[in-house]
Amino acid sequence: MFKTVGVVGAGQMGHGIALVSALKGVEVKLLDVSQEAIDAGMEKVRQGLERQEARGVIAQADADAAYKRIETSTDYAVFKDCDMVIEAASENEEVKRDIFKKLTPHLGAQAMLASNTSSISITRLAASTDRPAQFCGCHFMNPVPAMQLVELIRGLATAEETFAAFQEYAEALGKTVAVSEDFPGFIVNRILLPMINEAIYALYEGVGTVTAIDTAMKLGTKHPLGPLELADFIGLDTCLAILSVLHGDLADTKYRPCPLLVKYVEAGWLGVKTGRGFYDYSQDTPRPTR
Repeated sequence: MFKTVGVVGAGQMGHGIALVSALKGVEVKLLDVSQEAIDAGMEKVRQGLERQEARGVIAQADADAAYKRIETSTDYAVFKDCDMVIEAASENEEVKRDIFKKLTPHLGAQAMLASNTSSISITRLAASTDRPAQFCGCHFMNPVPAMQLVELIRGLATAEETFAAFQEYAEALGKTVAVSEDFPGFIVNRILLPMINEAIYALYEGVGTVTAIDTAMKLGTKHPLGPLELADFIGLDTCLAILSVLHGDLADTKYRPCPLLVKYVEAGWLGVKTGRGFYDYSQDTPRPTR
């Protein structure tokens, strides 16, 4: 089990990875590009710990100790003593490559690296670092504290001891591991995003309304969230980014992003995080926008 873990990105995924790691006694170094982003991430950590405390999952002393285990910074030098650093930035390959370029000079020789990417080639990302054998795909599900699964993905150069170390880490956090080969979208998003995309096409083509599509899938297939609700929760920009990777890397038209999804992203209607997507979240009860 890693004793000191770095997390790049305090956003939707990064703050959750920091939270679950700190609760298991790991010392966490959390970095983002600005103090404002760090403050927002740490506020989400505090709220997440309070929710678990209120449900009786953890004691107040555990919550307080976990919060104190997270050290924040905007300087990559904070990672100099980390056993492992996981990148949890936006789903953009160039952004991730730039992060690894800035990060690796600050790492010890034995430090391992991971990406929380939900679709991008682990082999390509690993090749952009100085330690491809010490690099692994470690894809947490959102929201990290609540979701049981972690997808682990070997790159072509990933050493077996690296993979074993990440499997031990994920299982120590109480997660279940599913091993995926290094194909675009891995397992979950290779299956999930085409379904979401098809739901958006059904809306685009007038097959059903937002409410009808989500109700049909919740009651007809026993999904806890309808596909359009889920897209809003994931973030429509993230959905588009994953579909673009699937479409580009697999060169199959069945992964072509729906034009309506592209329009929503261009409009800045990204879902829950912006207050508007397929639903309007400005009131207590979300209302369909189409």
